[in-house]
Amino acid sequence: MVDLMAKTPAEGLLPVTMGGLNLREVALGVMTSLAPFKDQDAQVEKLLGGVLPKVGRSVSKTGQEVVWFSQGQYLVIGGAVDMSLAEHAALTDQSDAWCAITFEGVGSEAVLARLVPVDLREVTFKRGHALRSQLGHMPLHITRKGKDAFRLMTFRSMAGTMVHEVTHKIRLLSARG
Repeated sequence: MVDLMAKTPAEGLLPVTMGGLNLREVALGVMTSLAPFKDQDAQVEKLLGGVLPKVGRSVSKTGQEVVWFSQGQYLVIGGAVDMSLAEHAALTDQSDAWCAITFEGVGSEAVLARLVPVDLREVTFKRGHALRSQLGHMPLHITRKGKDAFRLMTFRSMAGTMVHEVTHKIRLLSARG
């Protein structure tokens, strides 16, 4: 019989520290995609115990984070959702579908500015802001977690490419001195 061992999406690739920047995988635990049915936002908020984030934002409450994930879609991170929500929203377990990394350090904005086609400067993309974009040919979800800290998420199958692209750009910028 074969013994199977669970591995994280970026196992063996991270952590990386280079040029004062840190890249590490984050275990987010249970993640559930939530898409409220028509006219059900208020009921969903009641069952969640808080408001749904505005477009491009995230909110945290009672150990869970709810992130705007796409038009009419949110990602609940950090714990199982109340299954009675299924009467008011489409729910999908996303726990093993994504690779999440924390990218932090002075200069993280400069690296990301060369990788994604959106303005991530702190003046426009503040703590708690979230968006969907792309990194090269990959879909990417970005949440600002602090002054010089971002959470980057892509499909699990693209973890190696995401790590490669970010570390390659760090090397190029570090070489400039």
